[in-house]
Amino acid sequence: MDRSSRPRRSVLYMPGSNARALEKGRTLAADALILDLEDAVAPEAKRDARAQVCKQVQAGGFGLREVVIRVNGLNTPWGYADLVAASGSGADAILLPKTENVESVRQAEAVMAANGAPQDLDLWCMIETPRAILNAEAIASASPRVTCLVMGTSDLTNDLRARHTPDRLPMLTSLSLCVLAARAYGLAILDGVHLDLDDRDGFARSCQQGLELGFDGKTLIHPKTIAVANQIFAPSAEEVDWSRRIIKAHADAMAEGRGIVVVDGKLVENLHVLNARRIVDLAESIAELERAAAAS
Repeated sequence: MDRSSRPRRSVLYMPGSNARALEKGRTLAADALILDLEDAVAPEAKRDARAQVCKQVQAGGFGLREVVIRVNGLNTPWGYADLVAASGSGADAILLPKTENVESVRQAEAVMAANGAPQDLDLWCMIETPRAILNAEAIASASPRVTCLVMGTSDLTNDLRARHTPDRLPMLTSLSLCVLAARAYGLAILDGVHLDLDDRDGFARSCQQGLELGFDGKTLIHPKTIAVANQIFAPSAEEVDWSRRIIKAHADAMAEGRGIVVVDGKLVENLHVLNARRIVDLAESIAELERAAAAS
């Protein structure tokens, strides 16, 4: 699957110490799975969780789902060994927690390079502290391996001494700054988790707000939220149809030497065509992912 159009509508955290959950991940409709060695694993279970996660990833069977390992930080007793193991695991990406500056990215890169990490093993960076927000642009441009920013809104809210509100007003500045940084450097970006699993309407509103802010998808903490995230972050049938129409109209106009394209009374410029192609590519990638999941 083309990395530039890979769907990331729903990205589910899964505890690395829970073998049953990891096995279930192979059947879930999430676009990506984050196999977590950090917050979801107790200190005494971290070593076993590391071995288990790497064994599961090496065993495969996840189809076209993107598989990401969240390691512990290099400033912890487990971070170095996590990075070494993840570098040779066959995962699609490694998620660095509490990334606050360029140096933390480059330290991780150096460990990966020293331990044979393939060139296509990506780095995702958790943005979850005030310092990370202020350094978001530097983090986004720190390395060619960095391909995705992941918002850690729970930790960020705590550090800001802010409040969790339905409209997420305390988060908007931080969220938008990170979207700007991601888009400036061609990265994907994922919205933070919604903590209240019983608040289905609130979760849907949070997804819709994330979509409107420019996020590619939502990080999740329970499988029951996958379907809503997939539906909201996918382009609608109407969007895809419109996109195909303006792509064709623009191509026809260029072939005829016309510089102005009007579709249904709306002026179509090159920027609209570029976005239309992005939407069509995303829709086709989603369809490919869903076909593969149905066949497995």
